[in-house]
Amino acid sequence: MATDLGLAALHHLLVFGIVAMLVAEANLLRGPLTADTIPRLAKLDGGYGMCAGLLLVVGLCRVFLGVKGPDFYLHNPYFHAKIGAFVLVGLLSILPTLRFVRWRKMQKTQPAFVPEAGELAKMRTILRVELALVALIFVLAAAMARYGGF
Repeated sequence: MATDLGLAALHHLLVFGIVAMLVAEANLLRGPLTADTIPRLAKLDGGYGMCAGLLLVVGLCRVFLGVKGPDFYLHNPYFHAKIGAFVLVGLLSILPTLRFVRWRKMQKTQPAFVPEAGELAKMRTILRVELALVALIFVLAAAMARYGGF
């Protein structure tokens, strides 16, 4: 029971960490970028990736070591939808990650480098879609916990 509680608590904290980092990235992209904004974006994105990886590990531990057991999860359509949304968020996050890395490299060779407004808008849109999908994951998690499998 204590293991299940610990895994559940860690799972929730990691999800909130992911949300916080996505919101922080989106906020940084709202205003004009300064010299220190690009490294901050890269650090936030690294933290986001770390939390996402840990979330996946903790989630798998909940499936296989938690009280409900794998049958509850593996036969639950809401769980499959939740995992699908998580994978989609991960795939969407690839482009901003690559852009932040590229921007950082360009900034090292050109200290005055600032991405174009259109590129910033595109990254903001991707982050907003990611946040909307995370909100969907919350809804799917609630459905999964309450309605179980069919």
